[in-house]
Amino acid sequence: MELHFEELLKQITDFIKSEAKTDTVIGEQFELGQFKCVPVIKVGMGFGSGGGEGTEAKGKKGEGMGAGAGVGIEPIGFLVTKGEEISFVEAGKAHGLAAALEKVPEMVTKLAENRGKEKETA
Repeated sequence: MELHFEELLKQITDFIKSEAKTDTVIGEQFELGQFKCVPVIKVGMGFGSGGGEGTEAKGKKGEGMGAGAGVGIEPIGFLVTKGEEISFVEAGKAHGLAAALEKVPEMVTKLAENRGKEKETA
């Protein structure tokens, strides 16, 4: 059994080069009013392989090989420019007032639960 790892690895990396782009994951850069927004992604990958051969006591020969690969692609934010200013805006994470507003429903529920407990003990 012959496996050409170099050839396989080249095919995989060529595929990743063509697919792991912001254009294919999020989309192309765009303008929003005075702002120019460029999407940013994070790409992670791992490869593993192994093989072996041997002869058992009865004289039978055997060999085996295996390989695996994994790729993770995640949008992480946008580079935003306005004039000469540039900043990075994280995707999926709320900050400041937005983060506080996201917690309001949870806080209201806890307050209602605590008031219910207070009335039961009174």
